[in-house]
Amino acid sequence: MDGILTLLSFGPDGWGDDIAYGVLVTVSLALATLPLGLFIGFMVALAKQSSEPSLRLAGNIYTTIFRGLPELLTLFLVFYGAQIGIQNVMRLFDPQAAAVEINSFVAGMLALGVVFSSYASEVFLSAFRAIPAGQYEGGYSIGLSKAKTMRLIILPQLIRIALPGLANLWLILLKDTALVSAIGLSDILRQAGIAARVTKQAFLFFGTACLVYLVLAIVSSYGLGAIERTVRRQEARS
Repeated sequence: MDGILTLLSFGPDGWGDDIAYGVLVTVSLALATLPLGLFIGFMVALAKQSSEPSLRLAGNIYTTIFRGLPELLTLFLVFYGAQIGIQNVMRLFDPQAAAVEINSFVAGMLALGVVFSSYASEVFLSAFRAIPAGQYEGGYSIGLSKAKTMRLIILPQLIRIALPGLANLWLILLKDTALVSAIGLSDILRQAGIAARVTKQAFLFFGTACLVYLVLAIVSSYGLGAIERTVRRQEARS
């Protein structure tokens, strides 16, 4: 037991510092990805319910591609494909341009962001369809523009309806951050893997990683529950 505590301790003799750093990277990546995924997902949902056929087609193609591809493959395409693409563009102007290396955190954020947005767009689209058309007509009838109708009337209802689905997507995103260990980002899983290889205590460190992810999920669930209750109270007051 003392040996286990020593391995998990903080300081030069333990791996607690490394695991804690992995937690910081994991949470930072998830928090950085969330607004990107929500924004793109909302824009795609608007496109998919647009009266313009080309926008609907583009939105459907986007969600079909990124919901159909495995997340890990999307991560590799972004990480390696972006490097090749940027390097080829640079060599058009300078044949002697140095090799380009994409930051693994940025690549992970972009890859997870597009995957998250493809699912979030469906959540937003379902929420849009749940709002009666009379809500839009009511806003227009009192002289509100389309932008103000969306901001003052539609968005508050949209958030309330979409929140449970988005909460589930957040938990999925939190777990999907483990994929970035494949491109060298020092998240929870990568730090646990390094500790397991060095100490030959795979069960201990991967079990610890499981517990950390579980704790993050439980904390997130409580936080999301508090947000949902706050939104319901505000709606009741209004």
